[in-house]
Amino acid sequence: MKEKVQSIIDILKNRYPNPLCALHYTKDYELMIAVRLSAQCTDARVNLVTPKLFETYPTLEAMAEADIGHIEELVHSCGFYKHKARDIVLGCQMLLNDYGGKVPGTMEELLKIPGVGRKTANLLLGDLYRVPGSVVCDTHCIRICGRLGLSHGKEPEKVEMQLRQILPPAESSDFCHRIVLFGREICTARNPKCAECPLAVHCGEINQA
Repeated sequence: MKEKVQSIIDILKNRYPNPLCALHYTKDYELMIAVRLSAQCTDARVNLVTPKLFETYPTLEAMAEADIGHIEELVHSCGFYKHKARDIVLGCQMLLNDYGGKVPGTMEELLKIPGVGRKTANLLLGDLYRVPGSVVCDTHCIRICGRLGLSHGKEPEKVEMQLRQILPPAESSDFCHRIVLFGREICTARNPKCAECPLAVHCGEINQA
């Protein structure tokens, strides 16, 4: 398994040398907000919505004092807008009141913030603080790692824990970003491009067909 994992990492590294987060942000709390908006929504849609949101409320203080109803209007197209708007405002208030105006750097602290679950927390830890072992277990990760035989099941937290056991901690965050890029380009949920897949040799579904 160790050799298989390293081979997969090397192939993905070669294909995606600069695995940046697809969400656009310039401040730590903006990434927290963008990730919250991305739940059940595409990154592309979020990137269309956040410029106006961040322009209207250009500071953490402004976001924390915002009218939730107005935030709802601005993020409406991202879906689940009432919950997301509430979490954005309350989350920014917590950053100011409890964390000195900064997104905290531990899993325990992050999980106390409204709207922040393990997936969001791992992304923030990996992208903002480069914390080793940060595994962002989204739908791409669950689907592709299952196909590759790196994990089993579809419960995010269980898959995360399985991947933590086999991924080199220093590679985890970038691996997850690369998996997202790979999932969009090649290993799609429907009609994956198996004939041109660079990871085909490691794929259980292809090799069992």
